[in-house]
Amino acid sequence: MARKGYDGVVLAAPVTVPYARFSTRPAQWWAGKALAALAQASGLSHRDFDGFSLASFSMAPDSAIGLTQHFGLSPRFLDFLPLGGVAGVAGLRRAARLVQAGDADVVACIAADTNAPQSFRQGLENFSRFSQDAVYPYGAGGPNVSFALIAQAYMAETGLTRADIGRLAVAQRANALKNPAALMKKPLSLDDYLNSRPIAPPIHLFDCVMPCAGAEGFLVMREDTARAQGLRFVRLTAAIERHNGYPDDPVMLRGGWQRDVADLWAMAGVAPGAVDLVQTYDDYPVISAMQFADLGFCTPKGLPEFLNAHDFTVTGDLPHNTSGGQLSAGQAGCAGGHIGLVENIRQLTGAAGARQVPGAQRALAMGFGMINFDRGLGSGAVVLEAA
Repeated sequence: MARKGYDGVVLAAPVTVPYARFSTRPAQWWAGKALAALAQASGLSHRDFDGFSLASFSMAPDSAIGLTQHFGLSPRFLDFLPLGGVAGVAGLRRAARLVQAGDADVVACIAADTNAPQSFRQGLENFSRFSQDAVYPYGAGGPNVSFALIAQAYMAETGLTRADIGRLAVAQRANALKNPAALMKKPLSLDDYLNSRPIAPPIHLFDCVMPCAGAEGFLVMREDTARAQGLRFVRLTAAIERHNGYPDDPVMLRGGWQRDVADLWAMAGVAPGAVDLVQTYDDYPVISAMQFADLGFCTPKGLPEFLNAHDFTVTGDLPHNTSGGQLSAGQAGCAGGHIGLVENIRQLTGAAGARQVPGAQRALAMGFGMINFDRGLGSGAVVLEAA
């Protein structure tokens, strides 16, 4: 059965609560700041948001329903999605269908997490049963070792080298230098990347994100609502989501995007080469490379040639992670799954400032998350178009 489109559904009011490397403020504070920013950006009272979608790892003991009383919300749709990097795509797809069906008029999609000293380590200790049973007992703390196994296998399969993958990290840092909110402020050369200290080879220092506190958000509504409010908006033309896409693969050599990529481009009515910019989920640059292959920009074995043939800066021929992405702007927990969507809304409405991609009309954003021992389970992708 052909997938139904998202006719009439738009995204508006992209907001970012500026990131902080560490914060003693709880995740509830960061979510509240995002909610207030959405109200200010839209000209609507937060009480007019009749849908509330929240993604967070650090909101305990609260969840989305508890925050409705804290924030004075009375939504008729509520969603709590602690799905990490795929939460943005997942929340958007659910919100879009509700708006399309008339079950909600304006849905606030927010991701917020805090990062107190030691809280990242504590979160990793309790991230999943896989981490408790199959990672920590072997002396591996956090996701770096798991991603090292994936990277080793994927690089052997595709012929990728660290120099190939490093082109993405270097370009993202150049983009981040045009983003005043990015945490990373120093230029990064390919030599810097290649000579950085090993963490879990082939993962080195500049393959890793900087955990931080922060929040991202946007509104989902019908086009007539956005026009009535005088809001700049973008149209949702295609979206896919898949979890545990290839359970029989012995290690992750492809993501769930590959199972649904034909549907994505059929819904969008275009081919990969028709997008003006791309936001991959960049917890590690090797995973960004995998997304380019799985989304149809090249074959897996064609990745080395593809990565060396393109300029991924905002002034290049294929702008990628134009805010700097998580590798250079920071990873604020679940907000890492929203940063690409928020950036694409800014780019397609001409609100990206010094990092604006000239004439951007169509943009792709991916989501990826919830690493277990040998694979990330969640994957998603969204195509947005300028109005």
